Amino acid sequence: MAFKDGDFVEIEYTAWRAADNALLSTTDSKLAKEKGVYNEEEAETLYRPQLVVIGKGDVIKGVEDALRGMNVNEKKKVEIEPKDAFGERDPALVRVIALSDFKKRDIEPYPGMRLDIDGTEAIVKSVNSGRVVVDENRPLAGEKLIYELTVVKKVDDDSEKIQAIAARIGLKAKSISISNGKVHVEFDENEKKTTEYEARKSALPQYIFKYMPSVEKVELLDTYTRTNETANSNQQQEAQQQ
Repeated sequence: MAFKDGDFVEIEYTAWRAADNALLSTTDSKLAKEKGVYNEEEAETLYRPQLVVIGKGDVIKGVEDALRGMNVNEKKKVEIEPKDAFGERDPALVRVIALSDFKKRDIEPYPGMRLDIDGTEAIVKSVNSGRVVVDENRPLAGEKLIYELTVVKKVDDDSEKIQAIAARIGLKAKSISISNGKVHVEFDENEKKTTEYEARKSALPQYIFKYMPSVEKVELLDTYTRTNETANSNQQQEAQQQ
């Protein structure tokens, strides 16, 4: 089964840098712990099958090319050249900036520091004799990568597609209904309504529109249920106002 543009595929993967066999990222929680890179805060999002929508630029070209020819439950190990990963290194993107320019902005640069320079991400390579060498190449530019890929499933049901999109950005839908191009998503009332949660929820419609051209409208619903704590809080407020 060859996957085509628009197909929803869930994969597990591990990515290594070929030069030194360094682990770059993985969906395998056990491996992440063994290598000392386990991310506790993002565990629910990172260590699970990841959604890839073929043709939408969700992954680097080399990975997408490999996935197109794979089947569900198939495993594959691929070496990806820089041109199909994060591009070749461009020497012109390594430049020298006067230390005084950083001082004017109250920045004390140091090797390894990541900066935003005129909208471009850069890393400080060295600081010496009043000069700062910065590299605006992407962190993995010029690197050959090794990916171990497993296609877990192909998602065909529209409701499952939306659930997968939500999960990708750290959300869990309680219920989903779809009718005549309109999507209605209700969220679990036990979900903590943090600032991060609100930002993710606000982003969800744009992801749905990007990946599902047939959808014209998205409605999002939060449900709240009265609790004993809510009732007690209301009673206390009323008592204070009397």
